[in-house]
Amino acid sequence: MPATIPPMTQSTPVRLLAAAAITAILAVACGSDTSSPTPTTAQTSPPPASAAPASTAPTSADTTAIYDEIEAGVIAIRGLRPAEVDRQTIDGDALKAFNAKSFDEDNPAEYVAATERLFKALGLMPQADSLKALFLELIDSQVAGFYDPDEKQLFVVSRSGAINGADKITFAHEYDHALQDANFDVFAEQKELLDQSDRALARAALYEGDATLLMAIWAQANLTPDEFAEVLAAGSDPAALEVLGRTPSILVDGLLFPYTAGQAFLLPIQQSGGWAAVDALYADLPESTEQILHPAKYKAGESPIAVSLPAVATSLGTGWTEAIQDTFGEFQIRTWLHEAGVRNADATAAAGGWGGDRLAVLNGPADAWAVIMKTEWDSAGDAAEFESAATTAAEAAGGSAAVLPGEGGTVRWFVVGSDDATLTAVASALGLAG
Repeated sequence: MPATIPPMTQSTPVRLLAAAAITAILAVACGSDTSSPTPTTAQTSPPPASAAPASTAPTSADTTAIYDEIEAGVIAIRGLRPAEVDRQTIDGDALKAFNAKSFDEDNPAEYVAATERLFKALGLMPQADSLKALFLELIDSQVAGFYDPDEKQLFVVSRSGAINGADKITFAHEYDHALQDANFDVFAEQKELLDQSDRALARAALYEGDATLLMAIWAQANLTPDEFAEVLAAGSDPAALEVLGRTPSILVDGLLFPYTAGQAFLLPIQQSGGWAAVDALYADLPESTEQILHPAKYKAGESPIAVSLPAVATSLGTGWTEAIQDTFGEFQIRTWLHEAGVRNADATAAAGGWGGDRLAVLNGPADAWAVIMKTEWDSAGDAAEFESAATTAAEAAGGSAAVLPGEGGTVRWFVVGSDDATLTAVASALGLAG
């Protein structure tokens, strides 16, 4: 499970889908020629490769005809080679059973535990909460559909007992993922990115931004006013919104980022160069959320700085092990700083000079633990700006925390230990002033 959301999240959140759809439709309507619509569809993280869930949702010849028509429209808009997929409509109960099964199959317990430790150490989730429980509650309430590239299966979650506007727009979105899978290699290495969550988020922003844009253009041309109202209603269910409101931002924001930031990244590219310009991106995948947030850096080929960590667990002695490594990236660092008490504008500015990072979660004897994060910045000024914000974040950490200088003036370490003695020992093992 990457340090954002577990890798099994290959689904489209219905509340997000409603918001993203309306946002994208407005953006397209205001900024492009709607006479030649440009559709969009999205998919989040790697889809679960599991047996299809049993379903009690309605199926009929009408459903087949509806899906056939949407497929034809999406193919016409997107201009890609058609994809053959197994299409299924399931209900909310089947979705919950599928999510629970897939979570356990796709996320080793030790990896979930280490990621939970990371989030709690950084003050990103309450100490008493379970990451698995939070995540399952989130996706159970938000998922509208998903595409599984391993099994070539597309699922729409119908909560209405019929195929309404929200279900149609979901199908358009997910079928675009099937087209992506049939024409590009974007999903081929997803499961190899478990220790590269920033890169995984950037890649998701491409395929989810593509699908969200496609979905909006398809909807603009095909949904009736009543069906648009159904899309909006799907995004305003009080129970689902209540779940969003109490879920830690690191999970919610990580789920939203590929859709919202991805659509913002792709819209000007599609408007200026058409879908061919979007297609070209799949041969030159974005490498970081920095490139998504700052498209000029993607265009300039500004790659992340490769950051490596020393073998700290070995230096700490018997009983210490390294549980996970990952890269947080500009977007997640910004979320972390803001959630830790830094003003939003200051957190954005402090994360904006990001060059690269690497973090690790360490487990020790007698329940000791530590989190280390090495960050590199574009300039000494950027490093100092991060240090100021991270010093505020240290006060919200779930342990003893410190911001420590590194080599060259552009490196800063953020270290959290289970207690003061552990923090001192880790800083010493890193060769840093504690």
